[in-house]
Amino acid sequence: MNDRSEGVAPGLSAWIGREETRTDRIDTRTAHALAATLDYDADAVFAAGELPPLWHWVYFTPNARRSELGRDGHPKRGGFLPPVELPNRMWAGGRFVFERPLRIGEDVTRRSRIVRCEQKSGRSGDLVFVTVQHTISGAAGVALTEEHDIVYREPAPRGGPLAGEPVSATADYRQTVHPDAVLLFRYSALTFNGHRIHYDHPYVTGEEGYPGLVVHGPLTATLLLDTFRNAHPDKRIERFDFRAVGPLYDNADFDVCGRITGPGTAELWTDCAGRLTMKATVGFSPA
Repeated sequence: MNDRSEGVAPGLSAWIGREETRTDRIDTRTAHALAATLDYDADAVFAAGELPPLWHWVYFTPNARRSELGRDGHPKRGGFLPPVELPNRMWAGGRFVFERPLRIGEDVTRRSRIVRCEQKSGRSGDLVFVTVQHTISGAAGVALTEEHDIVYREPAPRGGPLAGEPVSATADYRQTVHPDAVLLFRYSALTFNGHRIHYDHPYVTGEEGYPGLVVHGPLTATLLLDTFRNAHPDKRIERFDFRAVGPLYDNADFDVCGRITGPGTAELWTDCAGRLTMKATVGFSPA
């Protein structure tokens, strides 16, 4: 993309340092519903009573009233997140440190703090990146810390080439995903994500100009890490970093791929007909 940083986004410096605290319970119903959505046997997944890494995204869900939503189904700008004027909002990436597993039935607290509001520019136009740091903890202490990158941008030109990178690595394993409308709808429902680009085909193609329903960034990241864990059940996940570099849609299957790159490290990526759309790194130790 060749973007260059412009520093703090104008008018948004007051949001840096803003904090929010929410509580939730890692309840069985929601955990089992996500297992069903991802086509897993819940009894096998939760045999140890632990929530897999990244499955916390179906908790601490937003609860904006219907009157507080914008036309796109997202909560209106402002509130905890800054009122960025650029129209399109997407999940750009994240970084995680896993201290311990969250447990089914555990009461947990998420403390969130805005740590960056950066403006960038480049060939894709103006961009604003907002980074939110989350710390999730329970009675046993901190379970994980997360830095969540959100990007705001102008719509991509209709009919233009799809963003992404060439696939260059050879995978140790790969698994094909068929991202149909039911999978995307169920994940939207579990995360209480009203953004219409994930389930409203007439809206996403007619209003926003995408070629199909957009696959959620966190869903893709979850599939990447789940597939790695299934391929390497003897590894304990300690760190995970990911970055979205191109979109995925419900009109094309894609592969989730990975390979071990060294002692305690692996790289993961998505391959959509030779177009890399998300890449990630994993840090692990013996389970």
